[in-house]
Amino acid sequence: MRSKEDLRATLRRIDGRGYKAYKDIEGNFDFRDYVLHVDRAQGDPFATPSNLRVRVNQKLAGFSRDTFGNRSREIALRDFITRAFLGASRKYGKGGRGTGKSGLLTIDQPDQEILERTSVFVTEEFVEARFVMGLPAFGRKIAGRHAESMFFEELPQIVRHSLFCENIDSEVMIRHIQTAEDADALRDQLEGLDLVAFVADGAVLPRASGIDSRPLDEGKVVPFESPQSLRVTMELPNRGKISGMGIPMGVSLIVGGGYHGKSTLLKALEMGIYNHIPGDGRELVVAIPSAVKIRAEDGRRIQKVDISPFINNLPFEQKTQEFSTEDASGSTSQAANTIEALEIGARVLLIDEDTSATNFMIRDHRMQELVSKDREPITPFIDKIQQLHRDQKVSTVLVIGGSGDYFDVADSVICMVEYKPMDMTEKARAIAEKYKAERKSEGGDRFGRITQRIPLAGSFDPSKGRKAVKISPKGLKTILFGVHPIDLAGIEQIVDTSQTRAIGEAINYAVKQMDGRRTLPEVVDIVLKDIREKGLDVLSPRPVGDFAGFRNLELAAAINRLRTLGIKHS
Repeated sequence: MRSKEDLRATLRRIDGRGYKAYKDIEGNFDFRDYVLHVDRAQGDPFATPSNLRVRVNQKLAGFSRDTFGNRSREIALRDFITRAFLGASRKYGKGGRGTGKSGLLTIDQPDQEILERTSVFVTEEFVEARFVMGLPAFGRKIAGRHAESMFFEELPQIVRHSLFCENIDSEVMIRHIQTAEDADALRDQLEGLDLVAFVADGAVLPRASGIDSRPLDEGKVVPFESPQSLRVTMELPNRGKISGMGIPMGVSLIVGGGYHGKSTLLKALEMGIYNHIPGDGRELVVAIPSAVKIRAEDGRRIQKVDISPFINNLPFEQKTQEFSTEDASGSTSQAANTIEALEIGARVLLIDEDTSATNFMIRDHRMQELVSKDREPITPFIDKIQQLHRDQKVSTVLVIGGSGDYFDVADSVICMVEYKPMDMTEKARAIAEKYKAERKSEGGDRFGRITQRIPLAGSFDPSKGRKAVKISPKGLKTILFGVHPIDLAGIEQIVDTSQTRAIGEAINYAVKQMDGRRTLPEVVDIVLKDIREKGLDVLSPRPVGDFAGFRNLELAAAINRLRTLGIKHS
């Protein structure tokens, strides 16, 4: 291993030379308090910034075993250190040191969620941070003195104030760790109490805006308060006893007037699959891990999905047991999205009527009279929702404001009034009894089958030009898989571009598990099992610092949206 003075000498030697000479600094350097790994030096000042790692011996870093002693605490500590490194880089990094990305020194940037990331690792032996640097240049000539300043002035300050426990506010760190641990403990208790979700009293659900996931702090913000009939008390390892609203298994409706908080509550439940940072307002809003948001998605491609539980008897004898289309309608896309989620193991469906196809959700009495069932291929969701729970053990939480017919199939009804929930279950049942629905159920006596599908490896091509594999995220909601864009806009529980990046690589990893016999759930489960056992690094041949954890549901959903996907039925 070379010394830090070797790095200084190299930077002075290549000062003023062509940019590619930065390749000479690749390798490992001993900085006494830490080891610097230059894993990849970029070849151009406008290219993707260089990849580096810093590893500090745990004897010097000083993070006690208690701060990362279980899985929940470990992920939270890694997240906290990532945020500390990011804050220090903004404080001590000077940036703007020349052409292109010159002077950039940063790390993966978390939002409100606490996710497993590859940006920081903590073990009993070491703490490691993975970050990027824009190696400085003027034009395409190396600015060696500026690089020397980055390596020997800025980086040591950043490392000292993020990777050494003695320089971190311990109270803030412990609160971060305990908040995540409590959320995990809360989530773990849900199924044992026959609940699909929980919202703590005092939670703040509204967000600053549609593009800002921080809590709303302007105007009147109404803290959440559970109705007494739905209040549940639970014991957490750090906070002790807490109370809040438990949403029971079965069919739950969220009703209320417009702008009274229906969709805000559902959105909080969607994000309840993740832990949140202290101060977010949703720290103790949780849902079971397999809860998935379902919506209509006009225009998506569908490949051999058995949508027959919802759609049958199409004109011209089109088969719906292996339904395929290049341009799905609202109803066929929502049917396919539902079946695909069930295929992968979703246990809770979260649905908002605002993003649903009306004809998929309901067919009223008058329409039944005008268009007879033998001429209507769609069996509406209202006639399948209870069968889902009975036959498939899948619960539904549905935001609805336009059809009281759903009162007939609801197990609980939560009415939002000025952002306050009220239990209206008994009143809704009384209304349903008083005003009998005239519509006829069209769902038959059982939900129907969930057909397993087998993905075909030959339908995946990650190559682009001369590169055998070229996969990259284009923002949060698009993956470029070779030359094929995968549109993730309909997958609403992806919250971080680092998840998108990891999912893209996971698709390529999944292809290696496709042998023409394994079903899509089996393939996806192998990928997630390998990640659990070996970490997200299993997805890349080299260390990367910008992967974040994801679920099997999002990986399968992305695969289903690859427009070249080939499928056969098992």
